[in-house]
Amino acid sequence: MTPSSWSERFVTRDGVRLACRDWGGSGPDVLLLHGLAGQAGEWDDTARLLRDSGHRVVALDQRGHGGSERHPEDVSRAAYVADVVAVVDRLGLERPVLIGQSMGGSTALLTAAAHPGLPRALVLVEAGPGGADPGIQKQIGGWLRAWPVPFPSREAAVAYLGGGTDPVGEGWARGLDERADGLWPRFDPEVMVRSLDDHAARAFWDEWTAITCPTLAVLGQGERGGIIDGEEYAEMVRLRPALHGASLPGAGHDVHLERPGILHRLVVDFLRSDALQAGPHTPCLGAHSNS
Repeated sequence: MTPSSWSERFVTRDGVRLACRDWGGSGPDVLLLHGLAGQAGEWDDTARLLRDSGHRVVALDQRGHGGSERHPEDVSRAAYVADVVAVVDRLGLERPVLIGQSMGGSTALLTAAAHPGLPRALVLVEAGPGGADPGIQKQIGGWLRAWPVPFPSREAAVAYLGGGTDPVGEGWARGLDERADGLWPRFDPEVMVRSLDDHAARAFWDEWTAITCPTLAVLGQGERGGIIDGEEYAEMVRLRPALHGASLPGAGHDVHLERPGILHRLVVDFLRSDALQAGPHTPCLGAHSNS
């Protein structure tokens, strides 16, 4: 592989093929999990930085997304968690750090709760235990179905998906499938809506309290806004006082696209600190420079 390249790997679980970007590298293992309607390529900048700073890095296209099976029958939270366990096992990842954004953060959280011996640490990017949200499927489904596809050009896709924020638009546009008639999403909106069934029905606070590994929560505070408000974060800290936190003014929900360099620095500092040692830790929700 060249210094900036990755190789494609496949894992099949219960007949569902899962595609992974294996960035190689040596050192502590990292598994990256994208959000709803996303794909592994969103993590390219972060993956490259983590690999070059001494980690073995793999990014997974979760079921229903990207190069993985687009129409899996089972899109429950349990299925996503089982996929992570299978990828970790079959790609030989040893107690990886699970890093997930949005729905990928939910997958990471639930994996850490159900399999406490699997992750070395957990990094949640714009993700938390949340609360039951019966309206989420209508909201997200309406947005996804409204995409004016096919996009006639990459520029049109960036403008629409980024809303004027180039890194976000570029990140989303990288995941589109180029066909003869234009650029198409690499997911089915109806599959995405079904993937939200569990989120519409319940919160995951019991799972949150079951997590035993060191955890870092990274929140966006930009104009586009983050999804974890102060009340939810305060409850996360109350239930798990050892939680480490960081907020990024100027970044929104897609922190990994808007500020990959800063996110990388936060993760590396977290993993190199005493956060992974035994003993209590003081939670810190701090503002970090965008430079």
